[in-house]
Amino acid sequence: MEENLLLKAYTEQILSSILFAGIHKEELKVLIHCLAPKVIHYKKNEYILRCGESIASIGLLLSGMVMIERDDIWGNLSIISEITPSMSFAESYACFSHLPVDINILAKEDSTVLFFNISKFIHVCSAACEFHNRIVQNLLTVVAEKNLILNQKINYVSKKKIRDRLLAYLSAESIKNKKDSFEIPFNRQELADFLFVDRSALSNEISKLRQEGIISCRKNKFKIIIPINT
Repeated sequence: MEENLLLKAYTEQILSSILFAGIHKEELKVLIHCLAPKVIHYKKNEYILRCGESIASIGLLLSGMVMIERDDIWGNLSIISEITPSMSFAESYACFSHLPVDINILAKEDSTVLFFNISKFIHVCSAACEFHNRIVQNLLTVVAEKNLILNQKINYVSKKKIRDRLLAYLSAESIKNKKDSFEIPFNRQELADFLFVDRSALSNEISKLRQEGIISCRKNKFKIIIPINT
């Protein structure tokens, strides 16, 4: 996509990304020219990246929704994370582009992704522009933040009981949203895959929590009625 058209269509999504925090609108045009990104459109359920492939670019989702998943040779699926517009993905894999990835990246809706070659991203351009240095710092922030999210997920799945995994997750979502009522990004199967549990067992546990008056829910909307100690 030609640079002016890209900026006209997606300036807000790009500047809303942590990768471009502190970048002003007038700086973005110069930076986009420097980084020379590629725009690729994906249809719903189309793979962006498959396990065993490699990638040398950071992806920035402009529209749609993307799921990062991992499966094994027995067909067991786990959801690593959901990517929504203005979020980036594949940063760590791009830094080790000679190694095959152990994940699948799938478009859950029709999606548009902006790809930045990692070498252009982390190596300061000949002009040594200040805002290029800033995005390198932002990349470190993104990687650190995702490390914290990974640690949080380890906290969920390290709990032995399904109930405890679910309550830990709901508690964290409530804290993140700063309210008792919130919407999660997963349907029941996706939530089960995210927490590494059986869907039927998860549904049974949700029903028990509703009957006990601890939570109420409808589809992916939850409300915590009794404070959760996790």
